[in-house]
Amino acid sequence: MFRWMLAGMIGLVVLSPATAQKFDGLALTPPMGWNSWNTFASHIDEQLIHGVADVMAENGMRDAGYQYIVLDDCWLAMERDADGKLVADPQKFPSGMKALGDYLHSKGFKFGIYNCAGTKTCAGFPGGHEHEEQDAETYASWGVDYLKYDWCNTEGADPRERYNKMRDALHAAGRPIVFSMCEWGQSKPWTWAADSAHLWRTTGDISDVWDGEPKQEWEHSIRKILGSQVGLEKFAGPGHWNDPDMLEVGNKGLTFEESRAHFSLWCMLAAPLMAGNDVRHMSPEILAVMTNPDVIAIDQDPLGKQGYRVHGDDRYEVWLKPLEGGALAVCAVNLANEPAEIVVDWSQFEKMPVGTFKIRDLWRKADAGTTSEPFRAQVGPHDVALLRLSPIP
Repeated sequence: MFRWMLAGMIGLVVLSPATAQKFDGLALTPPMGWNSWNTFASHIDEQLIHGVADVMAENGMRDAGYQYIVLDDCWLAMERDADGKLVADPQKFPSGMKALGDYLHSKGFKFGIYNCAGTKTCAGFPGGHEHEEQDAETYASWGVDYLKYDWCNTEGADPRERYNKMRDALHAAGRPIVFSMCEWGQSKPWTWAADSAHLWRTTGDISDVWDGEPKQEWEHSIRKILGSQVGLEKFAGPGHWNDPDMLEVGNKGLTFEESRAHFSLWCMLAAPLMAGNDVRHMSPEILAVMTNPDVIAIDQDPLGKQGYRVHGDDRYEVWLKPLEGGALAVCAVNLANEPAEIVVDWSQFEKMPVGTFKIRDLWRKADAGTTSEPFRAQVGPHDVALLRLSPIP
């Protein structure tokens, strides 16, 4: 009897498949990098990507933490090759993807690429459906470090099934690749995708619009996306991040103040920081925003907590983010179209930790008293006061 049971148990062990999983130890802080879509859309090629990498290596962005350079849609040829493998557009990328990855690695970057869980990508190029294992092996052979995986042309498919299939294929291919799900939050991936991907989109596509004027742009606006993140903080952490979409910092639809506020708020959200501007041609002021080490440290804080809203009305909102060592980040954003005095009364916040904190205004680069009294600041329209609070022993 015992011998029969043991044999049955051995049989079960032998027949059970390997545990499906994503790569552990990746994206322990929100990924930082640059993505081609927000500025260039389909107009990408080898020369552009080389130029972006060269500039980011020289202007301080790479050293500030922007390590992934990600090609979005439209890098592919219109058809797979005779063996079913993905092929880069030979006109845009004559040297091929392996050579491009090698170039990015030589510059100290990591190589990111795009595809889709459907039969075709959103722009109509070959998708990954029914080619997951083959594509994962191809990405690994090219030296890919990051895969953004979209959700067009999926025809009612189950996102958990589709994304897990690619997750398993990436793991089987053996190269650690950060897996970024982009199904726009339709299936509430924050409730199930921590074991499937390293980050997942929580919204539709972002645009360089602050508050939806004209109104048809509201769904893509920074304010709309910011509001949709309320309540999602409990689902994020090291290795599994909510993604409110890429940065529009420095793009033409935003004022400088709106760009600064956008960057500050995404850092409060522990969001992936994927620049989407033309880094080859940006102002020194925008570069200074995007490479500010004190602000980036809020996003990259190793505690891995996403910030949450502690006050919100039509005039201003206040967001709070716990940091390592008992520190806090606080961001007050002026929603009005005119300058306003913002008063942050610490005694009104139910979730405010006990104790007194020293206040540092990060954009003004100045100390700003303590939490023993309310914080007051004149804040311009669509701008922020961003504070770091350090506990006083």
